[in-house]
Amino acid sequence: MKKKYILPLLLLVQIIIINILSLFPQFVERYYSNGLFPVISKGERLLFGLFRFSIGDLIYGIVLFFAVRWLWKTRKTWKKQYADNGLKILSAFSVFYFLFHLLWAMNYHRIPLNEKMGFDKQYTTEELVAFTKKIIAKTNAMHRQIEKNDSLKVVVPYTVQEIYVKSIDGYSEMEQQFPYFAFKHESIKSSLMSVPLSYMGFGGYLNPFTNEAQVNNKLPRYGFPATACHEMSHQIGYASESEANFIGYMAATHNKDLYFKYAGYTMALKYCLRNINKLDEKKAKSLAKLVLPGIKANFKESEEFNKKYKSFVETIFEYFYDNYLKLNKQEDGLETYSKFVGLLINYYKDKEL
Repeated sequence: MKKKYILPLLLLVQIIIINILSLFPQFVERYYSNGLFPVISKGERLLFGLFRFSIGDLIYGIVLFFAVRWLWKTRKTWKKQYADNGLKILSAFSVFYFLFHLLWAMNYHRIPLNEKMGFDKQYTTEELVAFTKKIIAKTNAMHRQIEKNDSLKVVVPYTVQEIYVKSIDGYSEMEQQFPYFAFKHESIKSSLMSVPLSYMGFGGYLNPFTNEAQVNNKLPRYGFPATACHEMSHQIGYASESEANFIGYMAATHNKDLYFKYAGYTMALKYCLRNINKLDEKKAKSLAKLVLPGIKANFKESEEFNKKYKSFVETIFEYFYDNYLKLNKQEDGLETYSKFVGLLINYYKDKEL
């Protein structure tokens, strides 16, 4: 067999193997998520955590440069050599696909977090409304602890770097109750592509090849701690966005710092009101009246940020990312993010907020 066919054929073999393994989440959980992956991720965080800037972003930039360079150099050969050029692209994608799953993405196929923690994720509208009232009361109380004037928005006094350092504290607290959320060896950074991420509508992302948590440092600061905690959850092997939101919320609210707690509660409140609004706009508006003006002022910050960076680019990337999530066993696509409300409601059924 000619060498040019080997990697494209291996891509097909890989796809078959991954789809078979996805049918056995217990196997993936035991041998990958709790076996091979922790070793890989620890090594990457120790190595790339030595650098204050994003190595992963640099790698993406270099790869993109050489990809564009190759396309330009071969632009006149496509009519006659389209088959060979196509095989080269498939070969490159085969290597990408292998590294993507080996270094991180097999976590998409592990046991769902709610099963691991022993609770359901379905809920009724009545349960959603009841929980939202509780989260409103909790968020209002947290706002009053920080800011004595109900009408003033919360202003986080920390730098981005200080938030990164403090983010691990919530995981340390959470680890005492949930050992599988243990987090060691911080490697969380501001993305070098924060402005493009803003136009794409992303608060951050995990680089699956370097295990660096990349955060968009242009985001409104009041919710920044929860976003940082969300991206960190991907670093310890939780690929589902709903699970990452849940763990990010838990890490933020388990943090002893009030600003982290506020970030966690406002994130949960925003998703709860959004979910109710989809079901009953009138009910959502009546519940929104219970929210302090200062909290609404923080939400206004997010709205203004989104308007500032609103463009057709976001629509394009939302389409691709929605389909990317669906291809990776997150059937609800971008709606997966809001599904974490079900995890919250069921987790707190027999607990106080």
